[in-house]
Amino acid sequence: MRISAMALPALRGTLRGVVFDMDGTLTIPVIDFPALYRAVLGSRHQPSSDKAIDILHEIEQWSPEEQQRAYATIAEYEKEGLDKLQFMPGAKELCDFIDEKKLKRGLITRNVKAAVDYFHARFEKPHFSPALSREFRPYKPNPAPLLHICSAWGVPPHEVLMVGDHPKDDIVCGNKAGTATCLLDQDDKYIVSHLSLLQRPTFKVRSLAEVLTLLQEKFDLKSGPETEATTTP
Repeated sequence: MRISAMALPALRGTLRGVVFDMDGTLTIPVIDFPALYRAVLGSRHQPSSDKAIDILHEIEQWSPEEQQRAYATIAEYEKEGLDKLQFMPGAKELCDFIDEKKLKRGLITRNVKAAVDYFHARFEKPHFSPALSREFRPYKPNPAPLLHICSAWGVPPHEVLMVGDHPKDDIVCGNKAGTATCLLDQDDKYIVSHLSLLQRPTFKVRSLAEVLTLLQEKFDLKSGPETEATTTP
């Protein structure tokens, strides 16, 4: 088992909550994204630029009619993905551990709310809360959804861990928000030193089982929000 630590503090940091990406992190990725890009972008599509284009931001620049067609196409691909939904190995065990330690757990996805609802129905665990889909604007990599969750929890960002499989969405979101970040890189395809500074995670793991080990070994786990000292009148 190998956990890469990019910027370990001298002492174990306090952790009160974990926020997860959904597709590719809690679930096995099944959507054919190159085909989706071709279907949505049409003549705008350039195969070499799949990773460079943020398709959701691209669509926002289009006319309302074009946006409607694009979102309908994306919905078709996402529906196919739901039909093939599989949970990532170790996802349920990791959530059991988080719940046992009474940590908070939330979810941020660029997928739609219907997909989150379907995921919750199949996951057979207490729901992630808050669970923000792309109906919450602005979406990742903007830090707003992650900061919203921290605020809802009453937990400062530096006591939260963001876990995701995409440097430019999940890790940038976490780094901008000021949380610790963990990149799930199952195939070891990312060389951290080659990523931009905002895309570099605090930790890199190859499985959710390694995330569980990370929580045990690198953090001081605390339940609930910070409590302020009170004075007796």
